[in-house]
Amino acid sequence: MVGIHFLRASTLSLSFVLALGVGCSRKADDAKITKGIQERIAIDPETKDSRVDVATKAGRVTLTGSAKTAAAQSRVEQIARAEPGASQVENDIVVSQPETTSFQPVPNAMSGTVPAAPQPPPPPMSVMADAPPAPTPRPVVQPVVVPAGSPIVVRLSNSLSSGTSRTGQTFMGALARPVIIKGRTAFPAGSTVVGTVADAKSRGKLKGEAILDLSLSSITVRGRAHPISTRILENTEKGKGKRTAATTGGGAAAGGLIGGIAGGAKGLGIGALVGGATGLVGGAVTGNKQIELPAESVLTFRLSAPVRIPPPGE
Repeated sequence: MVGIHFLRASTLSLSFVLALGVGCSRKADDAKITKGIQERIAIDPETKDSRVDVATKAGRVTLTGSAKTAAAQSRVEQIARAEPGASQVENDIVVSQPETTSFQPVPNAMSGTVPAAPQPPPPPMSVMADAPPAPTPRPVVQPVVVPAGSPIVVRLSNSLSSGTSRTGQTFMGALARPVIIKGRTAFPAGSTVVGTVADAKSRGKLKGEAILDLSLSSITVRGRAHPISTRILENTEKGKGKRTAATTGGGAAAGGLIGGIAGGAKGLGIGALVGGATGLVGGAVTGNKQIELPAESVLTFRLSAPVRIPPPGE
């Protein structure tokens, strides 16, 4: 009877010792499995940036934590299943940075409007630096206004005579000198000038007087004709061999004449008469006592009204 009790006690003790040994061996195997999985996760190129916790119990491996991609999540599970001694793997890893998908705006159920799409980022500084600068606005050029009373010095292109010219006849000339207003050239030298014979009478038709009155009607600048108005340049010849000049309205002389040819008296001295309110021209006396203004004679007129010269392109 005593032997039987002793045998039973020995059997129980042996079973306990065996169970204890198996339990200690299992704990050692679980720790080894956990360590092996962690080491492989740390060196694998696809999983080394993942934050994964490994727990092993009786060969059952539980994975928790996060991975940056779904591929890394799957790769961690593959490593755990390949570890010797792992009998089962439970993968609870979450993906911390899900793959981006194309954004589609969703209409607002309350307003029925579609939210505005996100704005693109600003261009890099290097691109902005290479962009051409904005064009500088061109300054506004003001027109030139030639005031009334300004002298217009003209060189005749054709000859005029009280004996042959007719009232209303047109004559041509060119500016002998430029007209400059506040440093800006309004009428360049050489500009074409058109004038009109305001009155012409041959000697003997009106109490023995020869009359040749002139005025200007236009000046052409850069191919554009500008109408102008000048005071009448008057000249009257009276008496035998005597030159006189008549003025308009009793004013002083405002015109001038350079050059005159009287009959055969070539090389006659040249003189200019320049004055104030109106104009006059000294007429050279010919054998017929006519007023003769040969080509190249220089006359000075004065504007009776201001002239506006627009800037180029207007």
